[in-house]
Amino acid sequence: MKTIKHSSVWAAGALVLATAGGAQAQTAGSWLVRAGATQISPQVGSGDLTAPSFTGTQVDVRADTQLAGGVTYMLTDHWAVDVPLALPFRHDIVGAGAIAGVGKIGEVKVLPMTVFAQYRFLEAHARVRPYVGLGVTYARFFKERGTAALTGLTGGSPARPTTLSAESRFGLTPQVGVSVVLNDQWSLDLAYYKTFVKTRNTLSTGQTIDVKLNPNVVALGVVYRF
Repeated sequence: MKTIKHSSVWAAGALVLATAGGAQAQTAGSWLVRAGATQISPQVGSGDLTAPSFTGTQVDVRADTQLAGGVTYMLTDHWAVDVPLALPFRHDIVGAGAIAGVGKIGEVKVLPMTVFAQYRFLEAHARVRPYVGLGVTYARFFKERGTAALTGLTGGSPARPTTLSAESRFGLTPQVGVSVVLNDQWSLDLAYYKTFVKTRNTLSTGQTIDVKLNPNVVALGVVYRF
């Protein structure tokens, strides 16, 4: 899967903006509310579709970007609780391995729900504050849909198309990021995190396929401090 290509540009912009504005205190009791965009790029490790199927029948999952944001509460000057928020992501499922040429075989929506514990470095008034976090994610999959290609591959028909379902799962999510002050109330936030999660897809034919998703996630947001 492709990882996001513009993170280096965002990071460079953040460093330039670090010279602007006054000191914004991210002190104990502060609420930080952000809005921006997030890209999820699954780094897929696919198992084989169970019989009856061609040997090596696998899948890949495409990236998606959505409007996103989040809320952070500073427990102390250094420790915080962060909850990302986003619209549901829609990921195309495509053939891989023995069926790499068939194109899109399905799609699924996912709403990742994560709670992070964060540690922010440097002082509360620093213009640039790197941070690390560790979170737990519940990846809720819904509105799964198969295509005519999937139906053809699995012996279905237009009258009885093959459907699919994906199991929602928990995963561990480490995070790194940086907060850059723009002025007393506003800042810019750039974060990268990775969720270690896998799921099992079940077809209406009874066949199953296990998939490690392990997505790379890049989030950029503008933050307002209360």
